[in-house]
Amino acid sequence: MIPSLNKVKHYFSSSNALSIRKYSTSCVDPEPSLNPWFITGFADAEGCFSISIYKDTTRSLGWRVGAEFLIGLHKKDIELLRLIQANLGGIGRIDKFAKDACALRVNTLSQMKMIIHHFDKYPLITQKHADYLLWREVIMMMLRKEHLTHKGLLAILSLRASLNLGLSESLKTAFPNIIPALRPLVEKTIPHGEWLAGFTSGEGCFFVFVSKSSTHALGFRVQLIFQITQHSRDEKLIKSLISYLGCGRLVTSSDGKVQFRVENFAANYEKIWVFFAKYKIRGVKLEDFKDWCLVAELVQGKEHLTQEGLEKIEKRKRGRF
Repeated sequence: MIPSLNKVKHYFSSSNALSIRKYSTSCVDPEPSLNPWFITGFADAEGCFSISIYKDTTRSLGWRVGAEFLIGLHKKDIELLRLIQANLGGIGRIDKFAKDACALRVNTLSQMKMIIHHFDKYPLITQKHADYLLWREVIMMMLRKEHLTHKGLLAILSLRASLNLGLSESLKTAFPNIIPALRPLVEKTIPHGEWLAGFTSGEGCFFVFVSKSSTHALGFRVQLIFQITQHSRDEKLIKSLISYLGCGRLVTSSDGKVQFRVENFAANYEKIWVFFAKYKIRGVKLEDFKDWCLVAELVQGKEHLTQEGLEKIEKRKRGRF
């Protein structure tokens, strides 16, 4: 059962809506466990299943096959990566790379069996599920050592040709006759609220816009927006959010993106806020959500129609948004 608005408000009662929050290096709840559907939803948003094939003169075939599962994030979310790692049994390693990025990497066959165990039991539902199935088939071939045979290498190249962006130009040149494997069809529905919490923690955005308006006494309009953007190949899934959450609309763009977007204040206040108070956002995006809710409370109390209330909202925006 979705909690009442009073319970939702109590969830944020420890926050001070009048001040700008001081940042913490960790925005993750101290809970040691994650719902497995949250992990799947987050992987649908931020995970990557990769197969690498490159020259290696130490191998009898002259080629080496490698595989990896990766979640890459901004370094501010390293604690969330550690939480995900812990809930996957402590497998893999967390590396910092580039200037502001970190990643959870799993690239040993024994540990990738645990990744397969998780995603077989709690399957992905975006088109990334097709990538996973192709990746999984390669892992199973590697476990059987088929990648060490010429026939197996060609079969893996066929699978790799349908995975992510396909074969590199160098692999196409080296193996010009490879026919891409049939890419699996994905037709899945949202399995659990925790999946959407995980997916939103990766792909969702909570916005507050303050714009000039001739119809408002102070000359400004305050608008709350919640949105999730995805590649158009997942249009059907993104459109299903409208019925799942009971609000919002689908927006398409010329750059191949689709967006679930909620602009109506009542829908954001009564549906989106309530949903994510029950199924928690995690990572640094939790702080965006908290600020968004605090502004929503000011708007609900009509404080945005006063100069003092508008200034509070502007301070909150400068502190986070």
